[in-house]
Amino acid sequence: MEKRGILERDAENTWLTLEEGEDDTLTQLHGASVTYRIAVGPQQGRKVFTLQTLPGREDKADSSSRVANHAGFSLHAGVMAEAHQRDKLERLCRYISRPAVSEKRLALTANGQVRYELKTPYRNGTTHVIFEPLDFIAKLAALVPKPRVNLTRFHGVFAPNSKHRVQVTPAKRGKKPDKSEGLDTNWRDKSPAERHRAMTWMQRLKRVFNIDIEVCEHCGGHVKVIASIEDPKVIEQILKHLKQKTAKANAAKQRELPPERAPPLTPSLFDPSQSRLFD
Repeated sequence: MEKRGILERDAENTWLTLEEGEDDTLTQLHGASVTYRIAVGPQQGRKVFTLQTLPGREDKADSSSRVANHAGFSLHAGVMAEAHQRDKLERLCRYISRPAVSEKRLALTANGQVRYELKTPYRNGTTHVIFEPLDFIAKLAALVPKPRVNLTRFHGVFAPNSKHRVQVTPAKRGKKPDKSEGLDTNWRDKSPAERHRAMTWMQRLKRVFNIDIEVCEHCGGHVKVIASIEDPKVIEQILKHLKQKTAKANAAKQRELPPERAPPLTPSLFDPSQSRLFD
Protein backbone atom coordinates (compact mmCIF):
# COMPACT_ATOMS: atom_id res chain seq x y z
CA MET A 1 0.00 0.00 0.00
CA GLU A 2 2.99 2.26 0.48
CA LYS A 3 4.06 1.70 -3.14
CA ARG A 4 0.56 2.55 -4.36
CA GLY A 5 0.66 5.83 -2.43
CA ILE A 6 -2.18 4.87 -0.08
CA LEU A 7 -0.11 4.79 3.12
CA GLU A 8 2.94 6.75 4.19
CA ARG A 9 5.75 5.34 6.30
CA ASP A 10 5.80 6.59 9.89
CA ALA A 11 9.28 8.06 10.04
CA GLU A 12 8.99 8.96 13.73
CA ASN A 13 8.35 5.35 14.77
CA THR A 14 10.78 3.47 12.59
CA TRP A 15 11.87 1.47 15.62
CA LEU A 16 8.55 -0.35 15.43
CA THR A 17 9.62 -1.97 12.16
CA LEU A 18 10.74 -5.54 12.74
CA GLU A 19 14.23 -6.37 11.60
CA GLU A 20 14.32 -8.61 8.58
CA GLY A 21 16.01 -11.93 9.18
CA GLU A 22 15.83 -11.54 12.96
CA ASP A 23 13.81 -14.70 13.33
CA ASP A 24 13.66 -16.79 10.17
CA THR A 25 11.24 -19.29 11.69
CA LEU A 26 8.69 -16.68 12.67
CA THR A 27 9.07 -14.88 9.35
CA GLN A 28 8.34 -18.15 7.58
CA LEU A 29 5.21 -18.66 9.68
CA HIS A 30 4.02 -15.15 8.86
CA GLY A 31 4.46 -15.71 5.14
CA ALA A 32 2.66 -19.04 5.20
CA SER A 33 -0.19 -17.60 7.26
CA VAL A 34 -1.07 -14.73 4.93
CA THR A 35 -0.81 -16.90 1.79
CA TYR A 36 -2.84 -19.85 3.17
CA ARG A 37 0.01 -22.28 2.71
CA ILE A 38 1.20 -25.12 4.91
CA ALA A 39 4.00 -23.86 7.16
CA VAL A 40 5.41 -27.09 8.62
CA GLY A 41 5.43 -30.76 7.82
CA PRO A 42 6.15 -32.85 4.73
CA GLN A 43 3.71 -30.81 2.61
CA GLN A 44 5.28 -27.48 3.50
CA GLY A 45 4.63 -24.78 0.92
CA ARG A 46 1.47 -26.29 -0.54
CA LYS A 47 -1.91 -24.65 -0.38
CA VAL A 48 -4.06 -25.63 2.59
CA PHE A 49 -7.08 -27.84 1.93
CA THR A 50 -10.31 -25.86 1.57
CA LEU A 51 -13.99 -26.66 1.15
CA GLN A 52 -15.74 -24.59 -1.48
CA THR A 53 -19.19 -24.10 -2.85
CA LEU A 54 -20.46 -22.31 -5.92
CA PRO A 55 -19.62 -18.62 -5.55
CA GLY A 56 -22.54 -16.29 -5.28
CA ARG A 57 -23.48 -13.75 -7.87
CA GLU A 58 -21.76 -10.43 -7.40
CA ASP A 59 -23.73 -7.29 -8.02
CA LYS A 60 -21.75 -4.66 -9.84
CA ALA A 61 -21.48 -1.53 -7.77
CA ASP A 62 -22.45 1.70 -9.45
CA SER A 63 -20.25 4.77 -9.55
CA SER A 64 -22.14 6.36 -6.64
CA SER A 65 -21.42 3.45 -4.28
CA ARG A 66 -19.76 4.31 -0.97
CA VAL A 67 -18.13 0.89 -0.64
CA ALA A 68 -14.41 0.60 -1.33
CA ASN A 69 -12.85 -2.84 -1.88
CA HIS A 70 -9.13 -3.36 -1.91
CA ALA A 71 -6.95 -6.44 -1.29
CA GLY A 72 -9.76 -8.36 0.36
CA PHE A 73 -10.85 -5.52 2.66
CA SER A 74 -13.96 -3.40 2.27
CA LEU A 75 -14.92 -0.06 3.77
CA HIS A 76 -18.34 1.58 3.65
CA ALA A 77 -18.25 5.34 4.04
CA GLY A 78 -21.88 5.44 5.16
CA VAL A 79 -21.39 3.27 8.27
CA MET A 80 -20.97 5.46 11.32
CA ALA A 81 -21.88 5.59 15.00
CA GLU A 82 -22.91 8.71 16.84
CA ALA A 83 -21.78 9.30 20.42
CA HIS A 84 -25.30 8.70 21.79
CA GLN A 85 -25.85 5.44 19.88
CA ARG A 86 -24.66 3.12 22.63
CA ASP A 87 -25.75 -0.07 20.86
CA LYS A 88 -23.62 0.74 17.82
CA LEU A 89 -20.69 1.72 20.01
CA GLU A 90 -21.01 -1.56 21.88
CA ARG A 91 -20.97 -3.46 18.59
CA LEU A 92 -17.88 -1.53 17.52
CA CYS A 93 -16.11 -2.34 20.80
CA ARG A 94 -17.01 -6.00 20.45
CA TYR A 95 -15.65 -5.97 16.91
CA ILE A 96 -12.37 -4.42 18.01
CA SER A 97 -11.90 -6.72 21.01
CA ARG A 98 -12.93 -9.94 19.25
CA PRO A 99 -10.44 -12.82 19.40
CA ALA A 100 -8.49 -13.93 16.37
CA VAL A 101 -10.20 -17.34 16.25
CA SER A 102 -13.82 -18.17 17.02
CA GLU A 103 -14.14 -21.38 19.03
CA LYS A 104 -17.75 -21.80 17.87
CA ARG A 105 -16.59 -22.26 14.27
CA LEU A 106 -13.67 -24.50 15.18
CA ALA A 107 -14.03 -28.29 15.09
CA LEU A 108 -12.11 -31.54 14.67
CA THR A 109 -12.79 -33.87 11.78
CA ALA A 110 -13.08 -37.64 12.07
CA ASN A 111 -9.45 -38.10 10.99
CA GLY A 112 -8.11 -35.61 13.57
CA GLN A 113 -7.72 -32.54 11.36
CA VAL A 114 -8.73 -29.03 12.38
CA ARG A 115 -11.65 -27.59 10.44
CA TYR A 116 -12.36 -23.88 10.64
CA GLU A 117 -15.57 -22.43 9.24
CA LEU A 118 -15.38 -18.97 7.72
CA LYS A 119 -17.92 -16.45 8.94
CA THR A 120 -18.44 -15.16 5.41
CA PRO A 121 -17.57 -17.27 2.34
CA TYR A 122 -14.83 -15.94 0.12
CA ARG A 123 -15.59 -14.75 -3.38
CA ASN A 124 -14.35 -18.04 -4.80
CA GLY A 125 -16.86 -19.93 -2.63
CA THR A 126 -14.48 -21.08 0.14
CA THR A 127 -16.46 -21.90 3.28
CA HIS A 128 -14.06 -24.04 5.37
CA VAL A 129 -10.30 -24.34 5.78
CA ILE A 130 -8.70 -27.63 6.86
CA PHE A 131 -5.40 -27.74 8.78
CA GLU A 132 -3.21 -30.39 10.30
CA PRO A 133 -3.00 -29.88 14.09
CA LEU A 134 0.66 -28.84 13.99
CA ASP A 135 0.08 -26.48 11.08
CA PHE A 136 -2.89 -24.94 12.88
CA ILE A 137 -0.66 -24.22 15.89
CA ALA A 138 1.81 -22.59 13.50
CA LYS A 139 -0.98 -20.33 12.24
CA LEU A 140 -1.76 -19.32 15.83
CA ALA A 141 1.93 -18.67 16.54
CA ALA A 142 2.01 -16.22 13.65
CA LEU A 143 -0.65 -14.14 15.43
CA VAL A 144 1.44 -13.64 18.58
CA PRO A 145 3.11 -10.20 18.49
CA LYS A 146 6.73 -9.76 19.39
CA PRO A 147 7.61 -8.39 22.84
CA ARG A 148 7.64 -4.62 23.38
CA VAL A 149 6.03 -3.92 20.02
CA ASN A 150 3.14 -1.47 20.23
CA LEU A 151 0.38 -2.57 17.88
CA THR A 152 -2.06 0.20 18.80
CA ARG A 153 -2.15 3.32 16.65
CA PHE A 154 -4.35 6.22 17.70
CA HIS A 155 -6.16 8.35 15.15
CA GLY A 156 -8.69 11.16 15.23
CA VAL A 157 -9.01 13.00 18.54
CA PHE A 158 -6.67 10.45 20.18
CA ALA A 159 -3.84 11.13 17.72
CA PRO A 160 -0.67 12.56 19.31
CA ASN A 161 -0.95 15.86 17.42
CA SER A 162 -4.69 16.30 17.82
CA LYS A 163 -5.77 19.58 19.42
CA HIS A 164 -8.68 17.79 21.11
CA ARG A 165 -6.56 15.08 22.76
CA VAL A 166 -6.14 17.08 25.96
CA GLN A 167 -9.92 17.08 26.49
CA VAL A 168 -10.53 13.34 26.05
CA THR A 169 -7.53 11.73 27.78
CA PRO A 170 -7.50 11.10 31.55
CA ALA A 171 -4.00 12.52 31.95
CA LYS A 172 -4.96 15.70 30.03
CA ARG A 173 -1.96 15.25 27.76
CA GLY A 174 -1.77 16.91 24.38
CA LYS A 175 -0.78 20.01 22.48
CA LYS A 176 -1.70 23.42 23.81
CA PRO A 177 -4.96 24.51 22.12
CA ASP A 178 -5.35 27.76 20.28
CA LYS A 179 -7.15 30.35 22.41
CA SER A 180 -8.94 31.71 19.35
CA GLU A 181 -10.73 28.38 18.92
CA GLY A 182 -12.04 28.37 22.49
CA LEU A 183 -11.36 24.69 23.09
CA ASP A 184 -10.26 24.87 26.71
CA THR A 185 -10.43 27.99 28.85
CA ASN A 186 -8.90 26.24 31.88
CA TRP A 187 -5.66 25.36 30.12
CA ARG A 188 -2.49 26.27 31.98
CA ASP A 189 1.08 25.99 30.86
CA LYS A 190 2.48 22.70 32.11
CA SER A 191 6.03 21.57 32.53
CA PRO A 192 7.38 18.90 30.15
CA ALA A 193 7.20 16.35 32.97
CA GLU A 194 3.52 17.13 33.59
CA ARG A 195 2.64 16.98 29.90
CA HIS A 196 4.20 13.53 29.52
CA ARG A 197 3.16 12.13 32.87
CA ALA A 198 1.11 8.96 32.51
CA MET A 199 -1.43 7.50 34.90
CA THR A 200 -0.20 6.09 38.18
CA TRP A 201 0.11 2.34 38.58
CA MET A 202 -2.89 2.41 40.94
CA GLN A 203 -5.00 4.09 38.27
CA ARG A 204 -3.83 1.57 35.69
CA LEU A 205 -4.80 -1.37 37.92
CA LYS A 206 -8.24 0.11 38.46
CA ARG A 207 -8.80 0.98 34.82
CA VAL A 208 -7.46 -2.19 33.20
CA PHE A 209 -8.05 -4.96 35.75
CA ASN A 210 -10.76 -3.33 37.93
CA ILE A 211 -8.52 -3.72 41.00
CA ASP A 212 -9.09 -0.80 43.35
CA ILE A 213 -6.28 -0.49 45.88
CA GLU A 214 -7.14 3.10 46.78
CA VAL A 215 -9.87 1.88 49.16
CA CYS A 216 -9.04 0.22 52.48
CA GLU A 217 -10.38 -3.33 52.61
CA HIS A 218 -11.05 -3.04 56.36
CA CYS A 219 -12.71 0.35 56.88
CA GLY A 220 -13.52 1.38 53.30
CA GLY A 221 -11.61 4.64 53.65
CA HIS A 222 -9.40 6.28 51.03
CA VAL A 223 -5.81 5.08 50.84
CA LYS A 224 -3.00 7.11 49.36
CA VAL A 225 0.63 6.35 48.63
CA ILE A 226 2.94 7.99 51.16
CA ALA A 227 6.17 6.48 49.84
CA SER A 228 7.39 4.56 46.83
CA ILE A 229 10.22 2.17 47.66
CA GLU A 230 12.24 1.05 44.65
CA ASP A 231 15.60 0.14 46.18
CA PRO A 232 15.93 -3.69 46.06
CA LYS A 233 17.99 -3.78 49.28
CA VAL A 234 15.39 -1.83 51.23
CA ILE A 235 12.58 -3.98 49.83
CA GLU A 236 14.47 -7.13 50.84
CA GLN A 237 14.94 -5.85 54.40
CA ILE A 238 11.25 -4.97 54.73
CA LEU A 239 10.12 -8.36 53.45
CA LYS A 240 12.59 -10.11 55.76
CA HIS A 241 11.25 -8.16 58.74
CA LEU A 242 7.64 -8.98 57.84
CA LYS A 243 8.56 -12.64 57.49
CA GLN A 244 10.16 -12.68 60.93
CA LYS A 245 7.17 -10.87 62.41
CA THR A 246 4.78 -13.41 60.93
CA ALA A 247 6.91 -16.28 62.23
CA LYS A 248 6.86 -14.84 65.77
CA ALA A 249 3.08 -14.42 65.64
CA ASN A 250 2.61 -18.02 64.51
CA ALA A 251 4.92 -19.25 67.27
CA ALA A 252 2.92 -17.31 69.87
CA LYS A 253 -0.31 -18.91 68.67
CA GLN A 254 1.22 -22.36 68.93
CA ARG A 255 2.30 -21.71 72.53
CA GLU A 256 -1.28 -20.86 73.48
CA LEU A 257 -2.48 -24.34 72.55
CA PRO A 258 -2.33 -27.12 75.18
CA PRO A 259 0.69 -29.39 74.95
CA GLU A 260 0.38 -32.56 72.96
CA ARG A 261 -0.15 -35.73 75.05
CA ALA A 262 -1.25 -39.33 74.68
CA PRO A 263 -4.81 -40.49 75.43
CA PRO A 264 -5.57 -40.92 79.19
CA LEU A 265 -4.88 -44.30 80.78
CA THR A 266 -7.83 -44.15 83.22
CA PRO A 267 -10.90 -46.13 82.13
CA SER A 268 -13.89 -44.34 80.77
CA LEU A 269 -16.84 -43.58 83.05
CA PHE A 270 -19.06 -45.55 80.71
CA ASP A 271 -16.88 -48.65 80.77
CA PRO A 272 -19.22 -51.66 81.28
CA SER A 273 -16.70 -53.24 83.65
CA GLN A 274 -17.19 -50.34 86.08
CA SER A 275 -20.98 -50.56 86.13
CA ARG A 276 -20.93 -51.98 89.71
CA LEU A 277 -19.93 -48.58 91.00
CA PHE A 278 -23.44 -47.37 90.27
CA ASP A 279 -25.34 -50.36 91.76
